[in-house]
Amino acid sequence: MKTLILVIIITFLLLPICAFGGVSAIDTPNDDGESITIIWNPDSIPSNNLKLTRVKIERRTSSESGWEEIGVAPFSQRTFIDDAADDGIDYVYRLLFTGENGKALIYRTEAVHSSAQIFNTKRINVLIGIIICIFVLLYYIYRSQKGRQFYVRPIPGLQAVEEAVGRATELGKPVLYSAGRGNMQRVATIASMTVLSSVAEKTAEYNIPLIFPNNDAVVTAVAQEVVYDAYAKTGHPDRYKEDDIFYLTDSQFGYAAAVDGIMLRRKPATNLFMGTFEAESLILAETGNSIGAIQIAGTDSTIQLSFFIVACDYVLIGEEYFAASGYLSQDPMILGSLKGQDMLKVVVGVLILLGALAVTFGFTGFLDIFSIG
Repeated sequence: MKTLILVIIITFLLLPICAFGGVSAIDTPNDDGESITIIWNPDSIPSNNLKLTRVKIERRTSSESGWEEIGVAPFSQRTFIDDAADDGIDYVYRLLFTGENGKALIYRTEAVHSSAQIFNTKRINVLIGIIICIFVLLYYIYRSQKGRQFYVRPIPGLQAVEEAVGRATELGKPVLYSAGRGNMQRVATIASMTVLSSVAEKTAEYNIPLIFPNNDAVVTAVAQEVVYDAYAKTGHPDRYKEDDIFYLTDSQFGYAAAVDGIMLRRKPATNLFMGTFEAESLILAETGNSIGAIQIAGTDSTIQLSFFIVACDYVLIGEEYFAASGYLSQDPMILGSLKGQDMLKVVVGVLILLGALAVTFGFTGFLDIFSIG
């Protein structure tokens, strides 16, 4: 009997610091680690008539003895996120629930550690969308490689490339090509290299110089390989001149001044500006216009398009520039990917229209399918 009474007394004394079912700490779900969520349920915590108002959260590692305060929250908030936890370290949390009279109840959680999740379950819809996009692209690439011909609407700027190179041949003058100031990581520069390959094949066949001054050393090296492969593909590797593809400077206006000097000295019959351009766009285009060259430009910079439009003969607007490589080379893989992208744009457009109609008529469930956490 005495033993039972002693157990009851000890239990009563330790009650305020026990981990009740209403208090817990878990690894924050669907995150990249370094975060633990502390949860308390006001309905499951015996307040002992203290009228609890706030919670002070403290923590320590399993190997430490002292407590560190990490935050204070209203009692009604129910959760608190510790976003300064180190992954793989076990933490114990102590919650001090304070009442209006200043008295507090103390609860302690079990040890828990944070870790990064492999997959965010709130973004399953994004995964499904990515899988659908990949499937559509692979499907049209497969059909293109099997001989299916996909229609690409005529693009005047690309149709004029053959004419521009032919005019340079007739006049016995070189073709000048510029990829602007973009480095090799930019999508516009990568697209420029594919256009360069098609242009190089034509200059190799017609045996006219292709001048390519560069603003980036890496782009220079890549361009030299691209042009040499194009010359070799046409059966004229001996016509390739490495010195015509060279590095100038990484200075913006130094590059513009140097290219302008080349135009005035060499007087190319055709200028092709394909890549990333900034304030130097109008300087280059106006100089080329002053020497009477046919000029074709394409860029992903919408700000510079207006300058090219007023100073060049043809301008590739929007995705015409990125479709140029497939249009010029007729590569089945590129044409298949273009067709797949166009079909995906149609699907996205239809979904946007359906979403607008759903919201108009109050069907919010349709939007929930596309929401992400």
